[in-house]
Amino acid sequence: MLSIREASKLLPNGAPLFSGVNLEVSAGEAVAIVGRSGCGKSTLLSILGHLDRFDSGIYEMQGQSVATWSTADIDRTRSERIGFIFQRFALIPHLSVLENVVVPLRHRGGVDETRLKQRGMAALVSVGMDHLSRRLPRKLSGGEQQRVAIARALVHSPQLILADEPTGSLDQSTGSHVIDILRERVTDQGSSLIVVTHDLDVAARMDRILRMEEGTLRSENIRDST
Repeated sequence: MLSIREASKLLPNGAPLFSGVNLEVSAGEAVAIVGRSGCGKSTLLSILGHLDRFDSGIYEMQGQSVATWSTADIDRTRSERIGFIFQRFALIPHLSVLENVVVPLRHRGGVDETRLKQRGMAALVSVGMDHLSRRLPRKLSGGEQQRVAIARALVHSPQLILADEPTGSLDQSTGSHVIDILRERVTDQGSSLIVVTHDLDVAARMDRILRMEEGTLRSENIRDST
């Protein structure tokens, strides 16, 4: 699905946030990235989602070098192949819950209005939010907003799911259910999943765990240390 080699990102003052990072993620694989706050985990996730760029290194997606892509190629990849679950939800305040969820389908095009709403409602059902489909984001709790954000990320069946602390605003039971949903996408649809998390229980449910530490990415066997 994706490969990065000797990748680096600099801070505004020119100091390295991380460097020499190597990562390969296959289709149908779930990977957790852990590490202290401020170490670069979320920045790395943003770059993998084409919201930022590496300062050096090679990034390939499905065998193609991202460096050769036009802005249109990047925009199309984000809208068609990637589902991003943001830590701060990033819901559009003037749109209802359902309207927020179907935004990726509208950007993608080719889906009639009836089918669009059906797919949006099905995504909301999967996270237990269909009963609030007409509500505005400001009328939701943090946990409810997070579930809407997760439904939006999954509504267009992305090949790559990038999740930044997807259970951070959820109670344990709801968080476990959300991870079940994400894991099902990996198993049933062959999607790739990369989760940034501080929750070692969430990390332990992934196929592989990596730690961002001292400016680079290392394999870690948390299962043996917890």
